[in-house]
Amino acid sequence: MPSSPRRALRGLLALCTTLCTAAGLAATAAPAAHASPGSGPTAVVAMGDSYISGEAGRWQGNSLTDTGSRNGTDRAWTGSGYDPSRVYGTTAGGCHRSDSSEVNSAGPIASALVNLACSGATTANVFRASRGGQPYKGEAPQADQLAAVAASHDVKLIALSIGGNDLGFADIISTCATDYIVWYSYCHDDQQAEVDAKIDGVMADVGRSVDEIRAVMTGAGYATSDYRIVLQSYPSPIPRAAENRYAESGWARTNTGGCPFWNADSDWARDSLVPQIAGRLKQVAVAKGVQFMDLRDALQGREVCAKASRQVTSTMPPSAATSEWARWIDSRSTQGLVQESMHPGFYGQQALGRCLALIHATPTGNRSCRNTAGTGASGMYLTAG
Repeated sequence: MPSSPRRALRGLLALCTTLCTAAGLAATAAPAAHASPGSGPTAVVAMGDSYISGEAGRWQGNSLTDTGSRNGTDRAWTGSGYDPSRVYGTTAGGCHRSDSSEVNSAGPIASALVNLACSGATTANVFRASRGGQPYKGEAPQADQLAAVAASHDVKLIALSIGGNDLGFADIISTCATDYIVWYSYCHDDQQAEVDAKIDGVMADVGRSVDEIRAVMTGAGYATSDYRIVLQSYPSPIPRAAENRYAESGWARTNTGGCPFWNADSDWARDSLVPQIAGRLKQVAVAKGVQFMDLRDALQGREVCAKASRQVTSTMPPSAATSEWARWIDSRSTQGLVQESMHPGFYGQQALGRCLALIHATPTGNRSCRNTAGTGASGMYLTAG
C-alpha cells in the first residue's frame, strides 16, 4: 500500500475507535446558597453531547503545519509543548468541555453559564438514574446533575443537543471516510438505510430526554413558565460537492483538506442527512412544547474544505472571517485527537454561542441560525423556522 493511503488508514482506524468518546468531571458553576425559581443567581445550562460540550474548541482553524502552534491554530500550545487543559480544563482527555463551548461563548446572558454536556453522551446519559439513566465516564446522568443546579440557581434556559451519538454519527463519518480512502465506494445508500432504521427510536428517546428535564425542574419547584428548553439540531461540518475547493479524485481531500468524502456522499450528508435529523428534532420540539433552534446552516461556507474559507498558513493567520469553523479529519494523525474531527472548532463554537444568545433574547418561536459571509460570530442571525 502506498505511504499516503497507509497513513490515512492508520488515521481512520483511530477515528473508528476514538471519535466522539470522552470522559471527565462536569464543569458546573460553584453552588450558591439554596435558591428557587425567581430568586438567586440566574443560570443558563448546556446539556447533551459533543456538539454543545465544546469538543474541538482547541482549534481556531486548520493548518498543515505540524509543529509549534500549528500556525496559531492550536490553542493548547504553551510555547514549549501542548497542554489541552488550557482549553478543556479538568475535562481534557474526557468530556472536552472547552472554554469556548456554546454556553461559554454566549456572553453575559446569566450569572452562571453551566456546561453539563459531555462528548460521546447519548440520551441514556441524560435520563435520571432513577428512570434508567446511565452514568457516563464517572459522572452521574446529566438530569441528576441538573437537579443540583436547579436547586442552587434560578435556571432560565436549558440548551439541549442530543441524539447524534444514538444515531451513530461517529460510525457514519468513519464509514464514509473509509469508503473514500480504502474501498472507492459510496456510503450514503447503506448509511441512509441504517439511519432510517434507527431514527424513530432515537427521536422517542430525545423526547424522553426533554421529559426527564421537565421532571427535574418540576421537582425543584419550577413551573414551565419559569424557564425554557431549547432543543437544537446539528450543523454540517462538510460542504456540498459544488462548494468543495478540492477535486473529488486524488489525495488532496484526504491529506490536504481533511475532508475525505465522495461528492455524492457529501451532498447526501449536507442536503439529506443533516436536514432529515433537523426535521425530526423539530417535530420532537413541537410535540414537547419547547423551542427549536435549527443549526443546519450555521457553518455554511465555513465548513472543512469549503471554497469560501481557507486553511491557516504562515502568511494567512487564524481569522473568524476567513478560516474554517469546523475541525478536519487529520488522517495523518499528527495533530491533537481524532475524536475532535468534524466538530465546530473555536470559531464555530463562538458562532453557536452567539446563536444561543440570540435565542435567549427571543422568548418564543422556532428559529434557524445562520452566518454572514466574511464576518465572525457577530454576523450570526436568526430567521423564523
